[in-house]
Amino acid sequence: IRRTTLHAGKKFTYQDVVIRADDGSELHRQMVKHPGAVTVLPLLDTPNGIRVVIIRNERFAVGKTLIELPAGTLEPGEDPAVSGVRELEEEIGFTSDRLRLLGAFYTTPGLTDEIMWTYAATNLRHVGQRLEADEKIMVEMVAPDEVFAMIDDGRMMDAKSMLALLLARRQGLL
Repeated sequence: IRRTTLHAGKKFTYQDVVIRADDGSELHRQMVKHPGAVTVLPLLDTPNGIRVVIIRNERFAVGKTLIELPAGTLEPGEDPAVSGVRELEEEIGFTSDRLRLLGAFYTTPGLTDEIMWTYAATNLRHVGQRLEADEKIMVEMVAPDEVFAMIDDGRMMDAKSMLALLLARRQGLL
């Protein structure tokens, strides 16, 4: 395998990868080299029971505001759990000292090597939202049944969030 960088952006690198086919010929494929990412399922204890903290996140790539869980790209060499706490604070204004790994997965292996770690966060404490300049995020707190209804009726279409919620349900957290 040979790799050539076609473009290096702020966070990602676009590469041409030459692979050898079974017949010995060379094939060119393009991919996005990714540092990895994290998504976090924030579970807030309230007098009315557990609430899932979700966000409405304006996504320029799809031209829509999506219902999601907090998430973000890892800094080079960063521990995914550290990134998870940072994203909680930035995007929803809460922090946590209790993160539980739910799993890890490749997001789109036909396009990128991005691996995403997903955590559940409990023992949430409010610290104030710190959005980045390009983020337009609204925070909501919903009952677990409602967040699963959002998946069922198509309001939630973000795969990483859907998978985190399903993993949490399978592991008995929701």
